[in-house]
Amino acid sequence: MRNCHDLSAFPVIKRYGPARPSVYHEMEAPAPVGQKITMLRVGYPAILPAELLRDFPGDVELIPLADSLDHEVHIDVWIPDPYTSRALKVWPYLRGVRLVLCMLAGTEWIPAVVGPHVTICNAKGAHNISTAEWTLASILATLKYFPFYQDLKRAGQWKLRFDASAHYAAITGDTRPIYPPVMLEELTGKKVLLVGYGSIGQDIEQMLAPFKVDLVRVARSPRTEPKVYPVAELGNLLPQAEVVILILPSTEETRGLIGARQFALMRQGALLVNAARGPIVDTSALVDALQSGKIRAAVDVTDPEPLPDGHPLWRCPNLLITPHVGGSSPQFSRNALRVAAAELRRYIDGEPLQNVVQSAI
Repeated sequence: MRNCHDLSAFPVIKRYGPARPSVYHEMEAPAPVGQKITMLRVGYPAILPAELLRDFPGDVELIPLADSLDHEVHIDVWIPDPYTSRALKVWPYLRGVRLVLCMLAGTEWIPAVVGPHVTICNAKGAHNISTAEWTLASILATLKYFPFYQDLKRAGQWKLRFDASAHYAAITGDTRPIYPPVMLEELTGKKVLLVGYGSIGQDIEQMLAPFKVDLVRVARSPRTEPKVYPVAELGNLLPQAEVVILILPSTEETRGLIGARQFALMRQGALLVNAARGPIVDTSALVDALQSGKIRAAVDVTDPEPLPDGHPLWRCPNLLITPHVGGSSPQFSRNALRVAAAELRRYIDGEPLQNVVQSAI
């Protein structure tokens, strides 16, 4: 039986070229731009099927890393497991990591773990479609009262459909006599505030285009073409919005961006959609706003996360909640690893990396 602490006992998916020297440097700097490097050792989650790695450059050594790892492994490039808890089990045993290629757009936990001497890239663009589709679906599901009609189905009573009109009046404050009774709402023509205008935000805008919404864009930095307002203008823009979409990164600046003051500024019955990160919204303020009937919300992320059993948010009215599944389609790993493979080719060829969120110092 092989010694489990012997690196030769650790499975290698494929290997090309001469063996790498046995001397490794934990703080070795990345190759300068323009200088080609060869024979990298790339560690990836062992749970991933090997066929998903077929787009990776041929001159790398791929090392599967199980989350039960219990001995040191020297690699140059680390692809962490998308589940943070699994990745954190592996990190203490890794040596020599110079580059991290994250399979997610969000890399919030990685800098504090790997330190400043490691370059970190995210998977920008890999999960745009699934996240943008979740955003559109959650808006339509809420405005078409799908959660309400699912309750009707469980009750097995067709006549409860007329309660939808009372639901509309209560949440929007529109008490005008309307005949036939209101059974749902329309997205077309609504005023939509898109907070975050990166690649996913732009895809959300494209998916909203057929609905001819009145779209207002907000981002960290203002732009003129197309018109993008700075986050500093958020207080002035919230009162007009019927739908508010959050799709911006979680940073110290965005933590608690939406709190009690912002909820107070929102119009009665506004729909808040959080497809970004939980800490961007003050959870206590969200619970209060929902329980008061001021707003409705659709969230794929929460703070804390996972949301504990019995948390007040579970019991809030006018809330559609999914357990952080917005990017989790069958294409998740394939798309993320294609992005990683392309970034790895640039790294090997000494070309500038495209998705850097932290440059090694």
